[in-house]
Amino acid sequence: MTQRVLVTGIGGYVGRHVAAELLTQGYEVVGTVRSLARSESTRSAIAAAAAAEMLTFVEADLLADGGWDEAMTGCRYVIHVASPFVLAEPKDENDLIAPAVEGTRRVLGAAKRAGVERVVLTSSVVANTAGKPSGRYGPDAWSDVNANIGAYAKSKTLAERAAWDIVADGSMELVVINPGFIMGPPLGTPGDGQSESMIKAMIAGKMPMIPDVAMGMIDVRDVARLHVAALSASAAPGKRFIAASEQPVELSYLASVLRAAGYTKVPSRKAPNFAVRVMSLFDREAKGTLPQLGKRVAYDNHETYDVLKWQPTPLETTFVEMAASVAR
Repeated sequence: MTQRVLVTGIGGYVGRHVAAELLTQGYEVVGTVRSLARSESTRSAIAAAAAAEMLTFVEADLLADGGWDEAMTGCRYVIHVASPFVLAEPKDENDLIAPAVEGTRRVLGAAKRAGVERVVLTSSVVANTAGKPSGRYGPDAWSDVNANIGAYAKSKTLAERAAWDIVADGSMELVVINPGFIMGPPLGTPGDGQSESMIKAMIAGKMPMIPDVAMGMIDVRDVARLHVAALSASAAPGKRFIAASEQPVELSYLASVLRAAGYTKVPSRKAPNFAVRVMSLFDREAKGTLPQLGKRVAYDNHETYDVLKWQPTPLETTFVEMAASVAR
């Protein structure tokens, strides 16, 4: 019997890859979109990677109750991907926090009412390590939402905390995936996501210097595979899985890989930290990078390998294939 999975935010960068992986593995997929007008472009993008006969759409918004009970009908599993991601600091942090936290409560509440067996939630490593000093951290680490960690990190931390609170009564299984900075080729037309925008700017010569930033990274296709593996892994419920390279990857290394691949406009000069700080006074994206300047965070990701059988895509392959896709 085919198992039905609800994927929230199916039209996004990660959501499309998750849906394609589910379809490839024989699941039936129901995807939520804020407007059904987006469904055909999303279907065609996913169909480029997987047969889409078992794909349907339901209109539902993270900030509204309508549609969620209908979306859950017949679903054994839910993969909750939908949540806003921007590097630039918003003028009002609630622009990010409200849809992340309220949306998580809304989705998991509907899943409970529908008798869903297991939810896989897309969180982030910023829910583990935001505001913490350089060092090595594992799945038990939590960011301090009372510190000045930025709206995005706060939204992801509060949303994940809300999810664990909802399942504390044991009525439903929860697995959380905490990805690092997600890279890799998009399905369909490249969008304006942060990693896509960064690669576009690099290869177009619009990033004059490289900031001193290093992050745990992962291929978007690996993120999708880990979400799908988390649906059926018997040891997964109740766990958080760090989905990021063990060691941080410097943006200067990413730039060197792209230059070696023939993208000659990619910069080679490093930006002095003081210059980034000055820029942050009038550039919200530069301000969003300040917490990462000079910071080096490594991750204990052994359970991701052991339980979810992760076989990472080489990041050099990820970088080159992503550049080729966004350069088209």
